[in-house]
Amino acid sequence: MPELPEIHHLAGQMQRTLRGRRIQKVEVRQPKCLNVPARDFARLLTGRVIDRVTSRGKWIFVHLDPGVALLVSLGMGGDLLWHKPGAPAAERYQLKIDFADRSCLTIRFWWFGYAHALPAGKLGTHKMTHTLGLNPLDRAKFTYERFSALLAGRRGAIKALLMNQRNVAGIGNVYIQDILFLAGLHPNRPIPEITERERVTLHQAIVTNLTDAAKRGGLAYEKDLHGKGGGIKGFLVGYREGKPCPRCHTPVRKIRTGSTASFICPRCQV
Repeated sequence: MPELPEIHHLAGQMQRTLRGRRIQKVEVRQPKCLNVPARDFARLLTGRVIDRVTSRGKWIFVHLDPGVALLVSLGMGGDLLWHKPGAPAAERYQLKIDFADRSCLTIRFWWFGYAHALPAGKLGTHKMTHTLGLNPLDRAKFTYERFSALLAGRRGAIKALLMNQRNVAGIGNVYIQDILFLAGLHPNRPIPEITERERVTLHQAIVTNLTDAAKRGGLAYEKDLHGKGGGIKGFLVGYREGKPCPRCHTPVRKIRTGSTASFICPRCQV
């Protein structure tokens, strides 16, 4: 499942590759991934020009001129591929966007995903994105002060808070593993017990881990706009059950944390 680093990297590629291209035709093979009927979806997009592409959390925002937004979430996984002018499109896809220069964009959802089109003026009412929390890659807004304020007065476990998209947008069960390891925190650590010093370390771990992952294009098994995988092939403790901790060499343990699994060093994470 692509998380913030993969989506951020993909949006950056789309910005550089697709900006200025005019949409000539829209083909929908799976209407259930849309927020409006297929005919209305195609009408909203056709003839418009891609102005800019941004991301927030696990969502890609394609801003079209004039005045329309295309929002894409790859859900549990998928391929969003650009095909050069005249090149054959992928055989399998749920959505295909043809551009005036004969290039095209195909989107294939592995399990479930979303492609929503709406007037730009209604972005603030889009139910699945308007409640997204802080963006860890926005240095101006994801400050330690704002992060600390987010934790203030909260109860429950730190992992659950960080994976709630209303709090911090884009962290899933993949990247949370090494983030908590770098911060020295157990996934079930009660939030009120986290000290000021640990909060500082956690904030730094989130920023450092996700920024580095985004620069490397994310995970090796997730495809980018051109069908290439990212540069991350392994983790510190994530998905390394039984392997030695990179710090103390204690075997990594797999534990259950609510409805998800966690991988921890039982010695380094308290």
